[in-house]
Amino acid sequence: MRRGGRKPLYYFWTPNYWPLWCGLGLLRVSCWLPYKTQMTLGRQIGRLAHRFAAQRRAITRCNLALAFPELSTEERDGLALAHFESLGMGLMEMGLGRWAADEKLLKLISIEGVENLEQAVTGGVGIILLSAHFTSMEISGRILSLYCPPFDVVYRRSRNEFMTEILRTTREVSGRHSIEKNDIKSMIRSLREGTPVWYAADQSYNRKQSAVLPFFGVPAMTNTATGSLARLGKAVVIPFYPRRLPEGGYLLRLLPPIDSVPSDDPLEDTRKCVAILEDQVRLAPEQYYWVHRKYKDLPEPLPNYYADLDSWK
Repeated sequence: MRRGGRKPLYYFWTPNYWPLWCGLGLLRVSCWLPYKTQMTLGRQIGRLAHRFAAQRRAITRCNLALAFPELSTEERDGLALAHFESLGMGLMEMGLGRWAADEKLLKLISIEGVENLEQAVTGGVGIILLSAHFTSMEISGRILSLYCPPFDVVYRRSRNEFMTEILRTTREVSGRHSIEKNDIKSMIRSLREGTPVWYAADQSYNRKQSAVLPFFGVPAMTNTATGSLARLGKAVVIPFYPRRLPEGGYLLRLLPPIDSVPSDDPLEDTRKCVAILEDQVRLAPEQYYWVHRKYKDLPEPLPNYYADLDSWK
């Protein structure tokens, strides 16, 4: 359901949630700092997480070894540290996505390919705004909202209800309504009504509409629903990807609609989406979400790549 099962944030005003409230308050205060100071603070938070979050550090190193076997161990370890720094900056960007004024964001962004979106809107078709889990994902929604007609956002429930509501309400600053990831009917309804849907389908997925497809040459359980969603919603698929720039600020790229998607072959549709994503990841590999177990839930006889995470710590 689009808005079912919601709990207002004041519902969580109990002592067990006070540490999260303190963190949220500090994040709010950080939005008053200069942008460069925020990013410096975020990098330091990320470095602390890299030092103490041994399990997540091990997952990241394992993922990078699978995806980039051509790199040396030292290069991958450096990339893992850069990834954690990027995660810390992403936390700061979550605050910007929730509270920053449009005027502040407009000074930080460049955007390419708006004409691809405008042509699709003029064509009167449904639009899937296909994104992926990059560390600047949350601020990218705010950026997109400055150039796109009102769109619905897709979110994934967390085990922590408070975190779910924080994420959902943050994304609703950018979008019109939020739709839970498994609520395909609501996504199709929005697309057929002419409302674009922001959708990220790249994390490991072990449900009915999934298949084992290579990601950077390694088998991964992959969500194959994008093509079916586009077909049922009578929509085109426009990939959009954010990239945090070394000099500061962001580049958001809206690519042309993916050719011949949807088709009658959901696997081929998904391969095209994955190939585009891989190209974007290579532009700034530290900004992709490697801390997630991308290669989990593989069927036998494929290996469990995370069986010995201690060796990656």
